[in-house]
Formats: sequence, C-alpha cells, structure tokens
Amino acid sequence: MELLDWIVIGVFALALIGIIVWVVKQKQNSSADYFLGGRDATWIAIGASIFASNIGSEHLIGLAGAGASSGMAMAHWEIQGWMILILGWVFVPFYSRSMVYTMPEFLERRYNKESRSILSVISLISYVLTKVAVTVYAGGLVFQQVFGIKELWGIDFFWIAAIGLVLLTALYTVLGGMKSVLYTSVLQTPILLLGSLIILVLGFKALGGWDEMMRICSVTTVNEYGNTMTDLIRHNGDANYPWLGALIGSAIIGFWYWCTDQYIVQRVLSGKNQKEARRGSIFGAYLKLLPVFLFLIPGMIAFALAKEGIVINGEVFALSTPDAAFPTLVAKLLPAGVKGLVVCGILAALMSSLASLFNSSAMLFTIDFYKRFRPQTAEKQLVRIGQVATVVIVVLGILWIPIMRSVGDVLYAYLQDVQSVLAPGIAAAFLLGICWKRASAKGGMWGLIAGIVIGLTRLGAKVYYSNAAETTENLFKYVFYDVNWLFFCGWMFLFCLVVVVVVSLCTAAPGAEKIQGLVFGTSTAAQRAETRASWNRWDVIHTCIILGITAAFYWYFW
Repeated sequence: MELLDWIVIGVFALALIGIIVWVVKQKQNSSADYFLGGRDATWIAIGASIFASNIGSEHLIGLAGAGASSGMAMAHWEIQGWMILILGWVFVPFYSRSMVYTMPEFLERRYNKESRSILSVISLISYVLTKVAVTVYAGGLVFQQVFGIKELWGIDFFWIAAIGLVLLTALYTVLGGMKSVLYTSVLQTPILLLGSLIILVLGFKALGGWDEMMRICSVTTVNEYGNTMTDLIRHNGDANYPWLGALIGSAIIGFWYWCTDQYIVQRVLSGKNQKEARRGSIFGAYLKLLPVFLFLIPGMIAFALAKEGIVINGEVFALSTPDAAFPTLVAKLLPAGVKGLVVCGILAALMSSLASLFNSSAMLFTIDFYKRFRPQTAEKQLVRIGQVATVVIVVLGILWIPIMRSVGDVLYAYLQDVQSVLAPGIAAAFLLGICWKRASAKGGMWGLIAGIVIGLTRLGAKVYYSNAAETTENLFKYVFYDVNWLFFCGWMFLFCLVVVVVVSLCTAAPGAEKIQGLVFGTSTAAQRAETRASWNRWDVIHTCIILGITAAFYWYFW
C-alpha cells in the first residue's frame, strides 16, 4: 500500500461519513423509520442494497476461492438473478398487502404465532453463528492478505482488522438504521463493481485473455468422470456437485434466501410502493448476474496464473491457498491508487453486508420478541431497543469468531452446509402458504418443526461422523451423512412439503378472513388493480432480458 492508496481510502471514508451524518440528522422517531427507512426507498436504493447486502466477504474469499479450486461449480448459486424476480413479481404483492415488518410476522399472519416464534429463533441463531461470524472472519483474513501485515502493536492484525470492521459498521448501523444501510449502499455498490471489474480486466491482461483461461481450466479435471473446471453441469456421480442435485439444491437454497430471508427481503419491504419494490428487485436481479464474472472467474484466472507460473512485477504468481485468490490478485496486479480503490470496494462489501445483517437481526428481536411481550412500548423506545440489540449481536458475533476461525479452510463449505439444511423447511412453509389456500396453521408450523429437527440431526451427524475414529455402516449414517448434501436438501424439501400437506388435511382449514390477500386467489379487486398498476411492459421486457442472459449462461457452460 502506497501513499496514493491511503489517499483514495481517506476520500472514500470522508464520503461515507458525510452520508452517515446526513442520515443521522434525518428524523427517525418510529420503528418504521429506523428499520425500514420510513418505507420510502426508491428502486435504485433497493436494488443496490439487495446486491450490496448479498456481496460479502464470503464472495471475496469464498467464491473466488471456489473458482480457484473447483471452477464453475458454484456458479449455480450466483447466476440467480431469476430468483430475485420471483421475489419481485410473486412475493412483493403479498408482503406489501400484509404491511409486515418481518418475515416471521408474515408467517404469523398466514399461520399462527408459534410459526412466527420458530422462524425468529432460527433466523437469529443462524445470523449470529453463520453470517456475522463468517463475514467478520473472512473480512479479517482478506485485509491481512491485502495489507500484508501480520502484527500491529504486538497484536495479530487479523483481530485488529476484524474487530475494527465490526465496530465501525455497527456504529453507523446503530446511529442511522435502515436509511444508513440503503444510502451507503448507493455509494458502495458502484465502487465495489468498478474495483472488481478492474481486477477482472488486469487479470485477463496478465494471463492472455478469456480463451487462455478457458484453455488452461478446460484441461484440469475435477472428478473421476472427466469433468473439468469449466463444466457447470457435472456427472451425477460427482461427490460434491452432481448436476441434478446442484440444480435442485441451488434453487431451494436460492428461493429461501432471496424470497423469504429477512436479511434480503427487508430491502424490498423498505420500498415506498409495489412499483418501486418490484423495480428494485429487477435492478437487483441485473446486478446479481455479475458476481460470477467479478469474483468466481477471477478465482479461475488466479488458478491459471499460478498453474502457468506467470511472472508479475518480477515475481512468479503463486497461491498459498485457493481462498487467497482474490486478495492475492489485488496485492500483485494493481498499481498504486487503483489498489486503494479496490480496497475501498472490499471494505464496501464487508461493511454493507454486516450493516444489513445487524439491522435485520435487531429488527427481528425488537419486532418479533420485545414488541410482542410489550405491545404498548413507545416508538422511540423501540428504536433504542433495536440499537441495543444491534450492539448485543455485534458482541456475540465477535465472541464466535475464535470458533469459526478454528474451522479455517472449510469455512465456505460449512456455510453452504448450514444453509442447505436451514432452507427446505422454511421454503416449504412459505411456498405452500401463498400457493395453497388449504394450508393450515398447524400444517405450516409442523413443516417448520420438521425442517428444524431434520436439519439439526443432519448437522449433528456430520460433526459426529467427521470426527469419529471408527464408524459402522448403518441406515442412519447413510441417510444423514453419506447422502450428497444437495440431494439431501432436495429430499428434505420434499419431505417438509409432504408434512405441511398431510397435517393441513388433518386439521382445520383457515378461515377466508384469515388468508385474505395472503394467498393466490384471495385478493380483492382493489388489491389486484393496485398490483396491476404497479408494472408495465418495460418491467416485463427487463425480466425477459434477465431470463435470457441466465439461459445463455447455462447454454455456454453446459
């Protein structure tokens, strides 16, 4: 890092501070102002926030690392702009009509209060144990690589970077709430995109172009069936990414994440109306087409540079681990000034992802727990409770870092494994909840419970059998450990669907007034007219363009 790099970082910091000061000066007297930005966000802010919230250090380290180690395999999860379209076109009208603040609150409207509590608990635990800790851990790691500092003041620089990142992000999230997340995302997103694009261009220049990358990676096999790093669709016997399991598993995980997870949906709930919310999701879908090219392919470039032993600035390019791909490209390829810009982009991704997480977690606690037990609490008091909850979540995330750090190289796999068993039960409850009038309160509740029980059993089995010195082959081990994680995710989703259907048919059907406007076929003429007025032909055209790009990507890498 040279002086010019620090100047660029300083300018970025001043711009960020300016936005935060402006946001803090805005009146935020109610919980709607604090958690949802007053529900007046425009499509640009919503789309940018969706993208910036999604792109965190697990992408900068994990996705680039996945590209360096396994090639295109993880692209199934990243080329999912079409899934955000489902959020905008299908779920936005239901969420908008219900006027809910949180996804657990929506489940209470559709099912019962027990369903709300179950989803709230799952969400809060998963946020603290996975998203906060993973983002902070990987953030400390990436800055340690980029700055090349091992110790500072006698302290491991990893901890200085990780905790400094958390405290800085928590400060502006606590002070500014949702508006600080939305408006800082508008600054951070273009910087992140520009910085990553520069890495991509300089990487191709150093390697010799796209064709050279494809040539090198296409002769590197990844399994015994002859599949190479450039194959998106792999043999169904592949131990990690069988093509059928990847298509099914990525769709289930994507549906849960993009359409039902508070972390993402809260961006859409902040929209001033259905039109802005839908267009924000379409804009977010466009942006979501980029990570494959901005993070995964640079990982493949780093692999190719290392394999060919390309000399850059007098040194042979080398990777210590696949996860070091992106920060190593930053450190080796970029000139002074540009490196500072890319570091700002990395900082933007980390801070925006953490800020969104802190705000969503605080909202879940405040609205789904505190307000339920103390419904008469004043709005200003709810805002203060949300701020305190954010601080608590920050502390818990920091305390969990040593445990997460101990898993090291399997960090990204751990995150995906948790999501693959978290998603099916929640996805089944939401999907049948809005598609099937007969889905009962107890049906949805038991679908969620089935998902929790099966998911925890699977995770427990993985911990036990992965560390056991000797194991015996039996049905339990085969089902909960040996079955490929993507196929398990698909079968688990099917089982949870069956649970919801069977229990619903055996229990009382919900009354018409209970599901009014929350299920297909129950909306009033006025509600349908409002939804129809919120889109036009340009929304349809842009939707078709996104679907076409996704189809073309699958065709090219098939």
